[in-house]
Amino acid sequence: MNSLSITRLSLAALLMIGMVAQSDASPQATETPPPATDTQPATVDPAQQNSQTAEWGQWRGPNRDGTISDVTFPESLDDNNLKKAWSIPLEPSYSGPLVVGDRIFVTETQKRKDEVVTALDRKTGKVLWTADWPGSMKMPMFAAANGNWIRSTPTYSDGLLFVGGIRDVLVCLDANDGRQVWRYDFPADSGSNVPTFGCVSSPIADGKFLYVQAGGGFVKLNKFTGEQIWKSLDDGGGMFGSAFSSPVIDTISGKRQAVVLTRADMCGVDLETGSVLWKTPVPAFRGMNILTPSVYKDGVFTSTYGGTAQMLACEPTSDGTSFSVSSKWKIKSEGYMTSPVIVDGHAYYHLRNQRFACINLETGEEKWRSKPFGKYVSLVTNGKKIIGLDQSGKLMLMNANPEKFELLDNREVGTDSWAHVAVTKDNVVVRNLRDVTVYEWAK
Repeated sequence: MNSLSITRLSLAALLMIGMVAQSDASPQATETPPPATDTQPATVDPAQQNSQTAEWGQWRGPNRDGTISDVTFPESLDDNNLKKAWSIPLEPSYSGPLVVGDRIFVTETQKRKDEVVTALDRKTGKVLWTADWPGSMKMPMFAAANGNWIRSTPTYSDGLLFVGGIRDVLVCLDANDGRQVWRYDFPADSGSNVPTFGCVSSPIADGKFLYVQAGGGFVKLNKFTGEQIWKSLDDGGGMFGSAFSSPVIDTISGKRQAVVLTRADMCGVDLETGSVLWKTPVPAFRGMNILTPSVYKDGVFTSTYGGTAQMLACEPTSDGTSFSVSSKWKIKSEGYMTSPVIVDGHAYYHLRNQRFACINLETGEEKWRSKPFGKYVSLVTNGKKIIGLDQSGKLMLMNANPEKFELLDNREVGTDSWAHVAVTKDNVVVRNLRDVTVYEWAK
């Protein structure tokens, strides 16, 4: 969702956020003034921040692609290899946990009205600080059964924590003590519509800037002050706009750019100007484009609920100012909520019909499908094996084998595990709906 997630909702939860997608009203960037917040944005010197190494500091990990390096996965997930360290109760959230230095950051919505961010001691689970603000909304119609709590996974960068609240309020906190540095309320400060199904997209930091799909578009901010630099891909927000995916930044055909999936289109956006470099429709049932874009070589892989799986090829035009986009291949394969991991030219992901699948990204050949598993699975790979956590709390260990599906082991680690699992060289962190539980790898 997600963000889920988005991060990471049940079938009903995504039906909750799925309405008919619309194309962007204005694909070009527009200049906007700095946000008028209730506190003056503070200028933060990054050299003065208490920066720590972020082992899992954003949605889908260090590279935003579910891939980690220098971590050896064992042959099984039993207590000899993975031991429970601690668990503490929390109120609901779909946000994935972050692991930064000696801390773990989690979110929750308390008493159905306040959004809360908590910094926990990584070794003991001791609360180090909390920060909170009003942040709840009533979901419409059948979506109400899936809760009114926070969905977006925060991002850590240069000692700062960026948290997307459900009402499209982006809050920047000092990760050392929880102090609010700046706050941007998109509906109040820029006049956008409150997203009917809540903010889901997770921010991405790049240098001194922050990019996020919020405010009914794709927005660039100064991450130290909260000043908005530009807004692109404006879809108006509300019920028919507002993204369910989260952006990535990568180089395609020699051009470093943001790759952004809206409710209707896959797009490449210039990081400096916000101009749209390329855009192509990605049809999905009720606009449920949920997967995080997966850049592979000079193309982008995606798959949609009610649509297809395809590899988009992006080539620069002769004048070098834009790109032409075509479908390299397209097959009948419906992804849903699980963003894929890529190993040796193959995408491993989880389908709408609850089966795992492996696709050769060069040819589009589906190598295999598994038997059904859970409704949603978050995936992490070290390039050899894959760890998956499904929504029932089952942790799975699989081989990244393009020839056949190989489940090596599984164990129960929680319940209602819709948030993305965090995996580091020391820990597996599981954010269940009502707790966070930390496991330690055997040394």
